[in-house]
Amino acid sequence: MINRITALYIYPIKGMGGISMPTSNAGSIGFDLDRRWMLIDDLGSFVSQRTHPQLALFIPSLVDDHIVINYCDEEIRFRFNEILLVEINTKVWDDAAVTVEVSKKVNTWLSDRLKKEVRLVKLASDTSRSHRNSRTMDTYDVTLADAYPYLIIGTASLAELNGKLVNPIPMDRFRPSVVIATEIPHEEDKWSEIRIGKAIFKNIKPCGRCTVITIDQQTGIVDNEPLRILSTYRKSDNSVLFGCYYVCTQIGEISIGETVEID
Repeated sequence: MINRITALYIYPIKGMGGISMPTSNAGSIGFDLDRRWMLIDDLGSFVSQRTHPQLALFIPSLVDDHIVINYCDEEIRFRFNEILLVEINTKVWDDAAVTVEVSKKVNTWLSDRLKKEVRLVKLASDTSRSHRNSRTMDTYDVTLADAYPYLIIGTASLAELNGKLVNPIPMDRFRPSVVIATEIPHEEDKWSEIRIGKAIFKNIKPCGRCTVITIDQQTGIVDNEPLRILSTYRKSDNSVLFGCYYVCTQIGEISIGETVEID
């Protein structure tokens, strides 16, 4: 079997819906425009689907130099470079992150619909957040993603899980960056390095999953079956593993259909 890319996704605003891309530029901190923005509450903590499953129904799209957020047939937009020059020091889990506020108008629109006071912030620069690997002690500049820039999942991994579920689920439950056609479940965990065109990706660690995979990304409805079943055969210590984190060690544009060279 030739391993090829079957899907690419970016998630411009952390916790909101993803955007399927035919091609994307893989940079050292992540795909262009991927998780450069997030919502914070009045305490400065990031807001995600873990506490607000409704966020799955906020769907972003790219229109010229704007991000458009659609929710229940309403929309609001802001420019990629729109900021208020209000610097906000926040955190993504244990990592400090320097962000800037985007727009009072957008804040109000989102707060009204979430029924919670939130602010939209943008990562201040490509070096405004770093993440340290506790095993190797290597440090990587990253976006506002939970941990590492790229989450890669093989199609066979989902096929195996769906074979055990009463209600099969789509890949979007796992919010991958790159989906690759595979024959062996979870073989992506064992790859040391992959090359796609000029881009090279290094395997960092399997991804421990949380309750987000129980949220239907089209309805926001929670169903615990996927996490419960995964825990019966993919549990390691206190984590349930699905998909694998990678970093990009050589940047380059990648596209759906491209061949993946595996080391």
